[in-house]
Amino acid sequence: MCGMPQQPPVRSSPGRPPRPDASMSLITNVMDHSLDDGYAEAAARKKSEGEGGLPKTLRAKLGLAGGLVLAALVVTVGAAQARVAAPVVAKERQELIDRIDRETASADKLEGDVDKLRDDVGARQREALRASGGGSSSDVVGILSGATAVHGPGVRLVVDDAKEADAGGDGTNPRETSGFSDTGRVRDRDMQRVVNGLWASGAEAVSINGQRLTALSAIRAAGDAILVDNKPLVPPYTVLAVGDGQQLSTRFQNSADGLFLHALEQNFGIRATIATEGDVRLPAAPSVTVRTAQPNAEKTEKGTS
Repeated sequence: MCGMPQQPPVRSSPGRPPRPDASMSLITNVMDHSLDDGYAEAAARKKSEGEGGLPKTLRAKLGLAGGLVLAALVVTVGAAQARVAAPVVAKERQELIDRIDRETASADKLEGDVDKLRDDVGARQREALRASGGGSSSDVVGILSGATAVHGPGVRLVVDDAKEADAGGDGTNPRETSGFSDTGRVRDRDMQRVVNGLWASGAEAVSINGQRLTALSAIRAAGDAILVDNKPLVPPYTVLAVGDGQQLSTRFQNSADGLFLHALEQNFGIRATIATEGDVRLPAAPSVTVRTAQPNAEKTEKGTS
C-alpha cells in the first residue's frame, strides 16, 4: 500500500511508571519549590557578597557591641529604679490603707452616735404620746402610732420572688409592659397592696422584716430594691401582723388584695405563705413623728352659737 508513512506507537518507558500525582502538577510544583526562585537567588547573592550574618568589619562589630551595652544599661537602670521605688509605693499603699481604716472607724462611730440619738428621740416622742394621751388611752395611741412594742396573736405572711426571677420576662405580659424589668420579682406596689390589705382586714400592727410600720410609713422602690422608710429590704419579705389570727387570715385571703397576691402566685410564680401565730412580737418604730392638732376656738364658738 502506498500512502502516509506509519508512525511508531507512543509507549511509556517500562522502567519509569507514571507518578501518582501526575495530575496534580501545580500542587506538586508548589510543594517542591516553596521558596520563590527570586528570593532564593537574592539570598544566595547576598551570601556570596558577604553581606549576611554577623558584621565583618571592626567598626560594625564595635557598633553592635555598643548597642548591646546601651540596651543592657537601660534595662539595668530601669530595674534599679523599680527596686528603689518599690518601698515608696508600698509605704504609700500602707498609708492609704491606714487612712481608709481610720475613716471607716470614724464613720462607724458617727453611725453609732446617730443610732443612739435616734433611740433617744424615739423614747422622748413615745413619752410625749403617753403624757398627752393619759391613762389607758395613751397605750392605745402608742400601739396605733407604732411608738410602743406590741405582741399578741396574729399572722405571719412570707412573700418571696419567683424561682425563675433572674431569667427575666419576654415583654409579652402586662407586668413587664407596665415597667417591670422582671415579672417574677416582688415589687413595692405588691407590698403596698399586701400591707393595706392587712390593715383593712383588721390588723392592729404590721411590720416587714422587723421594720415597724406606722401611719406615715412609705414603701417605695429604688431600682430593684424595696425601701420601707428609706431602709432597703432583702427578700423573702416576712410580714407580721397582730390581730385576731384566724379571722385576720381569712379576711385577708378573701379580700381584693389577698386575691391579687394569689393571682401573682398563679400567673408569675411569686411565692407566698400565710400562717396564724399564737404570739407575734413587733418592735417599736425606730422614730415616730409627733403631730398634734388643736381645735379652732373661733370656729368652735360659731358652731355653738
